[in-house]
Amino acid sequence: MTGGDGTASAVETAFAGALSKSQLAYDYLRDRIALHELSPGYRLVLQSIADELAMSVVPVREAIRRLEAEGLVTYERNVGARVAMVDEHGYVDAMQALGVVEGAATGLSARAISAADLQRATEVNDHLRAVLDHFDPHAFTALNRQFHSVLFESCPNKLLLDMVHRGWAQLSGLRDSTFAFVPGRARDSVAEHAHILDLIAGGADPLEVEIAARNHRWATMQAFLDARADRADRADRSVPRPTPLRETP
Repeated sequence: MTGGDGTASAVETAFAGALSKSQLAYDYLRDRIALHELSPGYRLVLQSIADELAMSVVPVREAIRRLEAEGLVTYERNVGARVAMVDEHGYVDAMQALGVVEGAATGLSARAISAADLQRATEVNDHLRAVLDHFDPHAFTALNRQFHSVLFESCPNKLLLDMVHRGWAQLSGLRDSTFAFVPGRARDSVAEHAHILDLIAGGADPLEVEIAARNHRWATMQAFLDARADRADRADRSVPRPTPLRETP
């Protein structure tokens, strides 16, 4: 609604300003979570954040609600909002779901990916291969995101694409730790990237591309779980066992 002179009403102007501030707060918090400046379990104090951004707590509260809906923030009564902690079960659920939606998005994108995009993805994968000998989990994670973005961003199903973006956002805080925990997985990941690129370049059936992309995501999940189980088993074996008491005759 506008006033008689064509200008926006005071209500509309205030509403637009609130939306803008809410988006600013959302982007600020989401970026800090992604960069690990706000670690899992970190308590989000509304007033402190509002003071940092020079705004009221209302847009900050709206931003935190959005982050909570995306699984990046949790809210506990009498405690408040915290950066989400993803346990093993949460990690598995998130990776399984991302494998399904990202695989489908990549399959649907396959026929729409241009030769230039394929060349770009190949160059990124070559860069990934080059950093393996001097491995940096954070750098590898950033390049890995670039690679996969080329493959799924052409997905014509916008709802599916939004689900992929949400999945990546939810797992953003775990990407570095996954490759740091299982550094050997990075080399296998690069080889699987090359296989997916070969399928797309060769005009493979979209379903075959989808399955390869899905299995690639799930293989990372399984490598993490296997390494975690192996470390737990070794730690358990290293614990000295008490010597059983002998009965006196």
